Amino acid sequence: MSDLPLELLIGGAGLGVGLMVFFLLSRVEDKSVVRESLRQLEGYEVDNVRDQELLAPLSDRAFKPILGGLTSLGTRFTPAGYVETSKTKLIRAGYRGPDAADRFLAVRVVTAVAGPILAFLFALWNPLDFGGLLFLVSVGFILFAFLAGPDAILNRKVEERQYQLRRTLPDVMDLLVISVEAGLGFEQAIDRVVSAVPGPLSDEFSRMLGEVRAGSTRADAMRAMEQRTDIPEMRSFVLSILQADTFGVSIGRVLRSQADEMRIKRRQLAQERAQKAPVKMMVPMVFCIFPSLFVVILGPAAINISRAF
Repeated sequence: MSDLPLELLIGGAGLGVGLMVFFLLSRVEDKSVVRESLRQLEGYEVDNVRDQELLAPLSDRAFKPILGGLTSLGTRFTPAGYVETSKTKLIRAGYRGPDAADRFLAVRVVTAVAGPILAFLFALWNPLDFGGLLFLVSVGFILFAFLAGPDAILNRKVEERQYQLRRTLPDVMDLLVISVEAGLGFEQAIDRVVSAVPGPLSDEFSRMLGEVRAGSTRADAMRAMEQRTDIPEMRSFVLSILQADTFGVSIGRVLRSQADEMRIKRRQLAQERAQKAPVKMMVPMVFCIFPSLFVVILGPAAINISRAF
């Protein structure tokens, strides 16, 4: 046995481990197939409690208890009203799942716990003194809180979705005007636009139509859509449609005026972003471009002056 080369011993051990893993995975896969087949049987009942629990998917048995514990921990240590604010932001960002808020709170708890652990590990590895360590940890915490934290990412998601809504709303309004003037009703025109133009705005219109078909009034469904989007253009559109329904004004005329107004607002928004660009460019120019230019231009002169004296 001692005459065998080391490569052969390592290869044999790896082959044995691979066969064992393959055997265990095949057993797990066979059991999962059996459980999936049993779930599809109507009227199938299991008397054993353990077998009933094993019929549930692995995600429900393993991850949901962990998610529930992290969610309860995050709810306990968050300020009052933070959970409701997070739910509102998640809805505005497009996350409408029943467990979206729970997942967000769980991620927030994990990041809050992982931050001190990473700081402690960095302190063990860090060759700097205590002042340098404190400075690096403070800078890292600030950057994480304002750029890469869960709240910062969620706020960016909300802003991006609202920008997409404001950008696509004038084009959707033009399609609504064409559809209404062609003879379709307001809800039929929205249904046609939803099927023709995919995107977040179509998702909001689709949900609004679903609420109307479920028994809600058009006014309540449109007010709920305006609260979910939270943009001035949508608020103006909803108020105009509700006033047209109240006073009996032509929907086509209201939609055309709204389309023209929103197109003007979109052009003004583009001009505003273009005027903000030079101000935003000053920061990288002052801290990145100007120092390198000063080094290239004034560096040789400073060297010659220092040699002269």
